[in-house]
Amino acid sequence: MAALGQMSDYDIRLVRIFKTVVECGGFTAAETTLGISRSAISQHMSDLESRLGFSLCQRGRGGFNLTEEGKEIYQAGLTLLTALETFKSDVNALHHTIKGELNIGITDNLVTLPAMNVTHALAALTAPNHEVTVHIHMEPSDAVIRGVMDGHLHVGVVPAVNLPTSLATRLLYDEPSYLYCSADHPLFSLPDDASTSDHLTRYPAIRPRYPLPDTARQAHEALNLQASASDREGAAFLILTGRFIGFLPEHVAAQWVAAGKMRALHPTTQHYRIPFVLVTRHDRRPNRVVDAFLGLLKQ
Repeated sequence: MAALGQMSDYDIRLVRIFKTVVECGGFTAAETTLGISRSAISQHMSDLESRLGFSLCQRGRGGFNLTEEGKEIYQAGLTLLTALETFKSDVNALHHTIKGELNIGITDNLVTLPAMNVTHALAALTAPNHEVTVHIHMEPSDAVIRGVMDGHLHVGVVPAVNLPTSLATRLLYDEPSYLYCSADHPLFSLPDDASTSDHLTRYPAIRPRYPLPDTARQAHEALNLQASASDREGAAFLILTGRFIGFLPEHVAAQWVAAGKMRALHPTTQHYRIPFVLVTRHDRRPNRVVDAFLGLLKQ
């Protein structure tokens, strides 16, 4: 007798029908459960017996009874169908469970930005149904860019300033910045309508030593630049001394404005916006974790 060859979808369907017939106790009882006629069930059973090379059951006046081979095939069928269900469940779980790591670099001082939808995407990516480990690096924008280019970082969040063409970009939001002084500065209690923009040049201001778009550089060049800062936190330190005025992102200054320790000067004219983008390598390899993160950002 020839051994059973590769099983087809039709063979699996026959095994399912056989299982139902056995559990219903016969052809007639299985009609309702299967939704097919008794003659169709009989034909399917004959096809399965022919395919396997065994008589699986006795049917007639004596009722429905399994042969010894039928009992063995029933148990083997249970094992087969259980394995198929387990395989299907595992595959479906893969679609709903993401496993792996995400290395993300973010420019300093962005966590307080109200539109920081990166936070929401990370929250969804690290939900309990996923198995994702996030490694976050808070670094200056040039360090984030280098990390993405050399593959150390999967993605980065940086200002859209002087970006290499080898990076793909996705706009996230615009960050508004205003000119601020502290409560100890002479301009703090002077109403804006009592001074002009030219009046601001009398006071020492802060030059940033980090990349800025042209509009931001022009806003700084109009001031009396006598100090410098390597990042926004450094600029905030200098502003709080009461000796300097300087530009800060609105979300960075918000805590001191709320506490009455800073205020914006001439906000209708002394401001600029910096677009922030998410960067990845153009030639990056497919990665389920990164792809899922990018998809969550779209949402």
